[in-house]
Amino acid sequence: MPRFEVKQTGKLNLTSYAGLALIGQCCQAAQVDAVIDPRLPVSQGMRTSDVVKSMVGLLSLGKSDFEAIEPFRDDRFFKEALSLSKVPGSVWIRQRLDARGAELRELTDELSLRLLERTEAPITAHQGYVCCDIDTFVMDNSDTKKEDVSRTYQGVDGYTPIAAYLGNEGWNIGLELRAGSQHSAFETDYFLERVFPRIERLAPADSKVLLRKDSGFDGAHLLFMQAEEKDRWASKGRSFDFITKWNPRKQDKDAWVAKAEAAGVFVEARPGKRVGLLSLSVERAWQKQKRHFRLVVQVTERTIDKKGQRLLVPDIELQGWWTSLDMPGTEVIALYKHHGTHEQFHSEIKTDLDLERLPSGKFDTNDAIVHLASFAYNCLRLLGQLGLTGEIAPIRHPAKRRRLKTVLQEVMYRAAKFVTHARRLVLDFGRGFACHVQVFVALQERLLKAASP
Repeated sequence: MPRFEVKQTGKLNLTSYAGLALIGQCCQAAQVDAVIDPRLPVSQGMRTSDVVKSMVGLLSLGKSDFEAIEPFRDDRFFKEALSLSKVPGSVWIRQRLDARGAELRELTDELSLRLLERTEAPITAHQGYVCCDIDTFVMDNSDTKKEDVSRTYQGVDGYTPIAAYLGNEGWNIGLELRAGSQHSAFETDYFLERVFPRIERLAPADSKVLLRKDSGFDGAHLLFMQAEEKDRWASKGRSFDFITKWNPRKQDKDAWVAKAEAAGVFVEARPGKRVGLLSLSVERAWQKQKRHFRLVVQVTERTIDKKGQRLLVPDIELQGWWTSLDMPGTEVIALYKHHGTHEQFHSEIKTDLDLERLPSGKFDTNDAIVHLASFAYNCLRLLGQLGLTGEIAPIRHPAKRRRLKTVLQEVMYRAAKFVTHARRLVLDFGRGFACHVQVFVALQERLLKAASP
């Protein structure tokens, strides 16, 4: 084995995260300084926008701890890439977020909207519908004493944030922290009030929008909200529909089998298994209001299991979907099945952004970090969609969407030599990386064009 001589020189300035330059340009395209500083001014010291950009830079590298900023304090590339007047320390970030975290949340949501609007981010449809998927997920923060950490529906102590994703790309247009024991439907009406205008703002005017939620959100209040939103969109000449999974709670399964038999809808899927599909109009009431909603119910009866074993008592399964769509029940079910794709987006937030365990003991601070993570998530998603899915992508297999881990590996953690000369900033990628250089150039041109006034 050859022996390598190891040395350190003071002449070269190398970076292993050249992609941070593109995150800085995403911040410029989103107008971070213009959105944050006028609303959260400081009389002296570091600008709030510098704290925001520093935290977004860390999150876009998959680092969520405050202490992760310390190695970057003397790193000129980190400062120049994010256009910082000064790199804050970990104590400074923690204290500033503790003091202004609650005020930051609304502003960081605006950053994501501006980024997607100004860069003309692609928002593609599924089977003719631009889908918005809403769901909660669990962040495991066991063995901690953080504020509002409590027992979640997965049986661990942590948080259950709620998220909204738009389009096949999975753009995050809403991510809010919740206590672990909070029910999915509790206060979701307030979340919808914030999300509806964002969908209207981002979705193409001629597109058909479809909102999808699982059975945890089955409630009369939410159904009425969605129906009213559909009416509001219709008054503007736009299309809005919804599918919400039905929660059969305390339903009499035998009565549903009898109802399906009476309607003559049972079809034998295999020996010992028959499936019936019903489409009903059900009246729901909310605050002295009454309204009819369409309910698609699938009744499955098994007398023989999939291994051929006869059952003493028939196994009856009920599934249902509340919907405003006027189409066959099988198509409604097919549209809802695609809803499961959003589970990958939850996973990317928790693992690729390293956001499973939040860094602060204060709920408002952690909520602010989650909102900043939403912006970092959209920045990375944008780099992946614009640079790693087209003809210039340096990846062999084609894909409609790259996960954040791939963006981190192919773009963010790309090594380069950082050179400053004659008021110019240069990233030298060296030999053998022509395809990656092409991606950087293309992304930079797109982002700078969006950032220009």
